[in-house]
Amino acid sequence: MTDSVQIKTFDRVMEITINRPPANAINTEVSNAIYEALSTLQNDDELQVGIITGDGDRIFSAGWDLKEIAEIDNNEDAVNAAFECPGGFAGITEFWELNKPVICAVNGVAVGGGFEIALACDLVIAADHVEFFLPEMQRGFLPDVGGIQHLPRRLPYNVAMDLLYTGRRMNAQEAHHWGFVSRLCAFDELMETARDMATNIASGAPLALQALKEVVPVIQNRSVRQAFAATKHGNNEFPIYQKMLMSEDFMEGPRAFAEKRAPIWKGK
Repeated sequence: MTDSVQIKTFDRVMEITINRPPANAINTEVSNAIYEALSTLQNDDELQVGIITGDGDRIFSAGWDLKEIAEIDNNEDAVNAAFECPGGFAGITEFWELNKPVICAVNGVAVGGGFEIALACDLVIAADHVEFFLPEMQRGFLPDVGGIQHLPRRLPYNVAMDLLYTGRRMNAQEAHHWGFVSRLCAFDELMETARDMATNIASGAPLALQALKEVVPVIQNRSVRQAFAATKHGNNEFPIYQKMLMSEDFMEGPRAFAEKRAPIWKGK
């Protein structure tokens, strides 16, 4: 672990803070540290939800450390430096096995790869002074660690292409308007809002949380009929979902409701 990534846990939640002044830029060391933290989140049955944020109120992350890239002698090594980290850029953009939800609490501007970290998360909340932008076209490359893959799916197509082509800034209010940011708040309320949301989510049945993350991203682009077929008992496309259906927790929820008590989840 590196001092540039700070970890703390509470109430079944892991909080990951990027702390690499002055811009919270991502390098290989930071990417590996975030991946290590998310792997712990993935494998620890006592943890159910992650939060990723940045230190301070100015910058969430300026994305990949371009000064480090500029010191590399050739294209091949420069490309590999950004793409060959475990879990992808920042340890999250290609962590396909991660089955626990992650909230991005955007505390300051999210530039380039910083925006792409937010795109890799399940939920995004933002302080009301935040801006998102992708300046890669003006740097000679594409935002290809999440921007071009996610943005046209998370925003209206023409809005996404506007941001991609021009590199213009989208403020928090516009991001909230388009639904990319689910909750908007004052900076001094950001982490309390994120922690309350995470604690609320973590109170759910563990297998149900994981099944939701497993199923929804896959079925959202299918027809309703296909989506129903994929979530029938016995269809093995979604193993966590099928495990949930046959779990002890599946029966614990209704029993707790009938007995007017809080459920006791076992995660199995």
